[in-house]
Amino acid sequence: MQLDLNLLAALDALLEEGSVAGAAERLHVTAPAMSRSLGRIRRTTGDQILVRTGRTMTPTPYAIAVREQVHDLLRQVQGVLAPSRELDLTTLERTFTLRWHDALVALSGPSLLAAVRKQAPGVRLRFIAESSIDTPELRRGEVDLAANADRPTAPEIRADRVAESHHVVVVRRGHPLTRVKTVTAAQYAAAEHITVSRRGRLGNALDDALQRLGLTRRVVATAPTEGAALEFVRGSDLLVTAPESTTRSVAADLGLVLLPLPVDLPPALVFLSWHQRYDTDPAHVWLRDLARTALAGPTRGRSRATR
Repeated sequence: MQLDLNLLAALDALLEEGSVAGAAERLHVTAPAMSRSLGRIRRTTGDQILVRTGRTMTPTPYAIAVREQVHDLLRQVQGVLAPSRELDLTTLERTFTLRWHDALVALSGPSLLAAVRKQAPGVRLRFIAESSIDTPELRRGEVDLAANADRPTAPEIRADRVAESHHVVVVRRGHPLTRVKTVTAAQYAAAEHITVSRRGRLGNALDDALQRLGLTRRVVATAPTEGAALEFVRGSDLLVTAPESTTRSVAADLGLVLLPLPVDLPPALVFLSWHQRYDTDPAHVWLRDLARTALAGPTRGRSRATR
């Protein structure tokens, strides 16, 4: 059997994109050319690979079964055929797109940019806002690095747990809760709350923790970012519960007070995520190392909140 390695690349793109048009765009070929490649793949494998279901195309069971194997094979072929090269940061010119939680951009973005500019002045960083819906930019190659509290579930997305932080209660100076010696769970629940949710969700894991104690809280509003929530807290008796690492410096600038959270809640985690296609990309590996350092730095040496 005469094998065409171009078919392996085409099959990988088709399985990743789930469409002829998407695969064609990824490989910079025309849609008719990709359709012909799909036809050859079907004849070679004896399987339809993608079948139409309404307006979309669905992978066959065989295609799902071999997806990871195809990607691994293509990566091995590229590793064998691609010339070995050293990464020269002084001449590197590249733009990386990063979709990070807004608080992480404010907290760790400046130190990452400073490190990048010092080592590779030709590299640019594009920090873009998180979406209110789950998006496939990592898989599509539109985002190089994501950083937030969510561990990806897709098998082709890599994730490193790079930081964690305890939750604290943030209130204005002079808030009634600042006048008690120790805030109890009941007092905490009885206060009026604002939550941070880019999707506008009124409830979260805190409500489950309170329910286990036989308590409920009243959430009167949600804000899409921590910065916005802190502004609400600044001018009212609302309180917000947030990770200490991302709120401490901003709260201090706004004259807000951090109180210990009187509810047992797991720490807030930060995951750095990327698509497996970049596992061995030298420039991407370099950026990931800098990002890990930048994201982990603010959580080192943090203590629990005190008055």
